[in-house]
Amino acid sequence: MSGKGRKVYIIGVGMTKFEKPFSRKGAEYFDYALEATTKALVDSNLTYDKVEFAAVGYCFGSTSMGQRSLYQLGMNQIPIVNCNNACASGSTAIYLARSQIEGGLYDCTLALGFEKMQPGPLGGATPNVSRGNPMGPMMERMNVENTQLNPQIFGNAGIEYIKKYADRGASTDHMNMIAEKNHRHSALNPYSQFQDVYSLDQVKASRKVFGPVTLLQCCPTSDGAGCVILASEDFVRKHNLGPQAVEIAAQVMATDSPKALLAEEKSAIELAGADMTRRAAREAFRIAKATPDQVGVVELHDCFAPNELITYDALGIAPEGEAHNWLARGEFTHGGKVVVNPSGGLISKGHPLGATGLAQMCELTWQVRGWCGKRQIPNLKYALQHNVGLGGAVVVGLYKKAQFADGAEKDTSKWQDPRERFGYNPAVEVRRITENDFKKVVSTNGGVAGNKEQLRDDVRSLL
Repeated sequence: MSGKGRKVYIIGVGMTKFEKPFSRKGAEYFDYALEATTKALVDSNLTYDKVEFAAVGYCFGSTSMGQRSLYQLGMNQIPIVNCNNACASGSTAIYLARSQIEGGLYDCTLALGFEKMQPGPLGGATPNVSRGNPMGPMMERMNVENTQLNPQIFGNAGIEYIKKYADRGASTDHMNMIAEKNHRHSALNPYSQFQDVYSLDQVKASRKVFGPVTLLQCCPTSDGAGCVILASEDFVRKHNLGPQAVEIAAQVMATDSPKALLAEEKSAIELAGADMTRRAAREAFRIAKATPDQVGVVELHDCFAPNELITYDALGIAPEGEAHNWLARGEFTHGGKVVVNPSGGLISKGHPLGATGLAQMCELTWQVRGWCGKRQIPNLKYALQHNVGLGGAVVVGLYKKAQFADGAEKDTSKWQDPRERFGYNPAVEVRRITENDFKKVVSTNGGVAGNKEQLRDDVRSLL
């Protein structure tokens, strides 16, 4: 967890548009990675030479894909760690990169996440004759039907929530409300894979996937990448990045408690990871010395609408058993108490597994900076991130605008607004990187994709 060492700041973010699998003809995972990483370095006004450590998250692929991706910008012999932590892989990469700075090992680190996925439903665990299934205990704990495992796990959690709080008005309509809200939010986010707005009736009438869970309540598979550059306070000051820095006030990773698999009384809500979310959120608020009512925006892991429903009170942003009522009153959208998933969430933005946590951090960084235009949440004090993977792992982070004892965050005398370097506002407009962008950030010695004089033709053709 964070809070025991040096402060860590987000100084650069970048992501690709999330797209239907194989929709960008000829693009490989490392092409998405190059775009996201170049954008994050342009944002932070740095070349790749400044990066001292990198952590790379992905789920589907072979070994050393992080090296293949980052070698494009330079072969600087820095440590590159590849990590697979289910759907929390992206935030796990952030967790690792942050820890290096907090522990005093490095001053500038990079977290990258990407995925190039197959079309179709997001699959669960696949039995393997030579290896034990990591989801085996979960499958044994529940009566698995002939359907996709993930919709079943989260769908059962939603059903349990509705039964548990039926006397307080909980119903399947509330899961439809979540999907309607997040699809509506995505209309303001150009990075979203889907930007269509649907009515409650349309959500309800879409194809059934499992129980009351419909297609429009489910995240799609996606191709995409995200990247974040992190730095120590000394590094921020040295490079005059105070005005754009976002402080990681707390970040906590947790895994499952006995409630998920060992408790005598089976609970679908606990099987879906509710207790590890409670643990991580509780610790994050303690470390940040903050309270849930100080949070103005949340990027929540809504892989399926039921997971958002059971996570409101696990995070503490709604009283236990009242989340559905708060949702119905509009407390989780613009104008309410806390805006949940202004990006459109996984349901509409998409879910390239390794990139999801990085995309959440991009959105929250832009929100804290105040760059988000029509989807901007005003007067933010804290932003909260929740990224979960079954099996299990969860990362909860709290972020806020950087404040330094000497007011360095207000000193713009040697600072250039990143939007001037981009030539546009990346929070509200999606553009591919240019050859000039690449030349700004590539290592002094060049990389596999080219150098400061010439980008490789095969790479240029995909920009």
